[in-house]
Amino acid sequence: MNAILPGRIVAAFGRQYLVRLRDGGLLPCLTRGKKSDAVCGDGVEVKRTGDHQGVIERITQRTSLLHRSDAFRSKLIAANVSQIIVVVAAEPSFSDEVLTRCLIAAFEQNLDALIVLNKCDLVEAAAAARKILAPYRAIGYRVVELSAHENAETLRPYLAGHRSVLVGQSGMGKSTLINALLPDAQAATREISTVLDSGKHTTTHAKLYWLDDSSELIDCPGVQAFGLHHLSLGGIEQGFVEFAPYLGLCRFRDCHHLHEPG
Repeated sequence: MNAILPGRIVAAFGRQYLVRLRDGGLLPCLTRGKKSDAVCGDGVEVKRTGDHQGVIERITQRTSLLHRSDAFRSKLIAANVSQIIVVVAAEPSFSDEVLTRCLIAAFEQNLDALIVLNKCDLVEAAAAARKILAPYRAIGYRVVELSAHENAETLRPYLAGHRSVLVGQSGMGKSTLINALLPDAQAATREISTVLDSGKHTTTHAKLYWLDDSSELIDCPGVQAFGLHHLSLGGIEQGFVEFAPYLGLCRFRDCHHLHEPG
């Protein structure tokens, strides 16, 4: 009888997952059935089905699950993270709506939130981006400014003790930032591609990188939208932290501030 092996998902491609076992080895695994809700960061229990293949028998209890959704489907992003890092850039321009939605999703999962303003070497564009981010700073969100090509190490102290997930729109420089922080990241990605036999497609899925004994970083594909259809109106309201002192004080019960007077 094959023994149960505990591990953690460090990469995914369709229904195929790469699990890092406790001894540090990497084992490609499938799930039972056609549908799976396993995601990068999940703790799992697996069984070997061959020398270089396994099957996921169980997903262990999660401490958090970050995902986005639209009216039709939900997209799981990462599990068991303690911090979300939203990367925006001085150039190209970023969507403050996507940023806000990421922060609301993080609040709902009780995650620490950090905003990284990348490409600050572009002086004029960075000044304009700071103005957009000023309201976020004013209500308490941490903002770290850097240029991934010059001083990516500025971010490292904020990663300590966390399993962080890096999210952001395409073009914000997340890959450059990852490569600056983790010189072996490209080699690790090639190893994942080789083990999963999935070629370049692994770049379209989340990958978990080990930083040290207490810190890990999950890199996710760029997004252009971040739907919150899985949240209730109340959950979305609470995600606007600046409104917290006023929730429940409206003279209309169940007021949505859409059609009510005042």
